[in-house]
Amino acid sequence: MLCLFTICTFSVLNVLIMSNDWYESIERPRFVVAPMVDASELAWRLLCRRHGAQLCYTPMFHSNIFTKDPKYRRDSLQTCNEDRPLIVQFCGNNPETMAVAAKLAENYCDAIDINLGCPQAIAKRGRYGSFLQDEWELLKNIVQAMSKAVSVPITCKVRIFESVEKSVEYALMLQNAGCKLLTVHGRTREQKGPLTGIASWEHIKAVRDAVSVPMLANGNIQCLEDVYRCIEYTNVDGVMSAEGILTNPALFSGINSVTWEMAEEYLDLVEQYPCPSSYIRGHLFKIFHKIFTIEDNNDDRQLLATAQNLQEFKQVCTNIKCKYLNYHEGTELLEENEAVTRIGFNLILPPWICQPYVRMSPEEHTQKMENLCRNQDSDNQCKRNHEDTDGNTISRKKMKKLRRVTRRPGKPQPRSGEICMNDKCPNPLGGKCGYKLCKKCCKNKCYEENLDCMGHRIHVKTRREMARKHAKENIDATENNVGTL
Repeated sequence: MLCLFTICTFSVLNVLIMSNDWYESIERPRFVVAPMVDASELAWRLLCRRHGAQLCYTPMFHSNIFTKDPKYRRDSLQTCNEDRPLIVQFCGNNPETMAVAAKLAENYCDAIDINLGCPQAIAKRGRYGSFLQDEWELLKNIVQAMSKAVSVPITCKVRIFESVEKSVEYALMLQNAGCKLLTVHGRTREQKGPLTGIASWEHIKAVRDAVSVPMLANGNIQCLEDVYRCIEYTNVDGVMSAEGILTNPALFSGINSVTWEMAEEYLDLVEQYPCPSSYIRGHLFKIFHKIFTIEDNNDDRQLLATAQNLQEFKQVCTNIKCKYLNYHEGTELLEENEAVTRIGFNLILPPWICQPYVRMSPEEHTQKMENLCRNQDSDNQCKRNHEDTDGNTISRKKMKKLRRVTRRPGKPQPRSGEICMNDKCPNPLGGKCGYKLCKKCCKNKCYEENLDCMGHRIHVKTRREMARKHAKENIDATENNVGTL
């Protein structure tokens, strides 16, 4: 028994030494850019690295798609020599698929992370992110399968439980399964959107005291001073920022930079490392978020909302720079209520300076919604149901659909209440189907009877005719070639 205990102890210590050696090899980064869907692409990571970030994560990749779609891999996993150290993050719930995805990515990164923190509805539908945090046996299998498949470390990003004890137990389980670095977001799965609230550094500190692998903290980071306060309080190895870094890419350098300077530098990087327009638009909206609260800038806000190319995005930056450069340099003065806004720690910053987005507290949001409900209903009851023209109660979803119909009166609408003419099929009737069938039955009919359906956009007959035509042309061309020879 003593020998077995000694062997187990040595094995655990060996794993911990390897974990710390790996973290030492990437120079113990303290300033970390979080994995953000549609937001932590290559150009953004390089911008943050120029301004103090020491480690970056890729956006979250879907392991199943990553293993099956070469185009998805090529478009998603973009990197370069400057983009190191780098951690690639995957989501998923199948150990074998996650292991294959990790194997495909290991040559492009320094570690591979498992997303166990996403709280969004899409993660619930896909059964990944924080919606796996109760399936501990599955998580053990995923960590172990990925660890065996690759030569780089496997890391995990998690959220806390309400209970400190369960959060600690959860972290220890992942460490024992083979996790080499743990990132703890100090919020529960339910703390999201308007109910985000304050992250619990107490939970993070308790986990830090319990685990032996390197650990990062995430939550409540709006400036560099927050980073140092978090490290001092929790004793973590580094701090990860998401929202804070989006509004101020120079957060880790300890400065609040000028918005148009950051935006222009980012656009220069995008020119070198292209990304979708939606990513660019999202970044610029966050950088300029305070400036766009000023009514005089509505035209520029609209231009950004509709911009489709780099030239238009650059025009937004130029317009804002032209408006505010003189004020920034002090050659002109704005009215005080226009020029400044008060944020945390009583700090006053002009709106053209990068600054954090301060969320409304959950209590304020709840009070606001209660007041809104009272204003909507004279009996102080919030009406969540809607009524159609006949006075029947209908769902909010159906009400939105009816409103869309009224905005487009000329568009043909589905025959409400009718079902497919196939006696064995219970599906609703297609709104524009000439055969009065649902799409599935219509497709079968067209395939069997060589028909087209314009309503469902099924072109079986047309495509078969085109195929015959091309086949005949190929045969004729072949015969002509043979005759020539």
